Amino acid sequence: MTEGRASRSTEAFFGRRRGKPVRPQQAAALVEGLKRHGLDLGQPAPADVRGLFEADVSAVRLEIGFGGGEHLLNEATGHPAAGFIGVEPFVNSMAKMMAAQAQARLANLRVYDDDATRLLDWLPDASLDGIDLFYPDPWPKKKHWKRRFVSPVNLARFHRVLKPGGLFRFASDIESYVNWTLLHCDAHGGFEWLAADAGDWRTPYRGWPGTRYEAKALREGRTPAYLTFRRR
Repeated sequence: MTEGRASRSTEAFFGRRRGKPVRPQQAAALVEGLKRHGLDLGQPAPADVRGLFEADVSAVRLEIGFGGGEHLLNEATGHPAAGFIGVEPFVNSMAKMMAAQAQARLANLRVYDDDATRLLDWLPDASLDGIDLFYPDPWPKKKHWKRRFVSPVNLARFHRVLKPGGLFRFASDIESYVNWTLLHCDAHGGFEWLAADAGDWRTPYRGWPGTRYEAKALREGRTPAYLTFRRR
């Protein structure tokens, strides 16, 4: 699914776009799912992004890098009055999601299979109620830190598209990335960290289903952190 993409799509996505060959059934679901649920950034963004969904929704949330899709499917299923946009450039993960969507038939779900920065730049100002970024690639080597998705330029994008009072939620099991995110959000100045004590960021979000990445971290003895920031 990468043929014909402009180099602009590489701004904030590094690494493989494909893993093992996609099974025929998932490949068919991927093609059909993207045709029906994929966003076309070649078209102008609507002034009101709630109109992107088949369902009548009152709020719109974005999940960047949904991976196995456990959280995105859980939220979209449990909150039918909200619209959810899931971004995932990794073909195998998107194929899995579209196979699940073929069964779930959620009318409040749209997806985008390229670099999230393109979508963020396409969305109108103050159009989102929330942005979720869970277990992003930590790029642990210092020379690669510039590849981390949390950055001054991307936080500026978040601040532009979030409504005042909208939430940016970030989860990671990598302490250096958690600290990095806290420092960058503080430096930006437009985000308030909603934590009164350590229990607030050690406790999973309400309704949190867990993810396979989180399960791996716990097995290996790493403690996840769950940060929530409010857009000022």
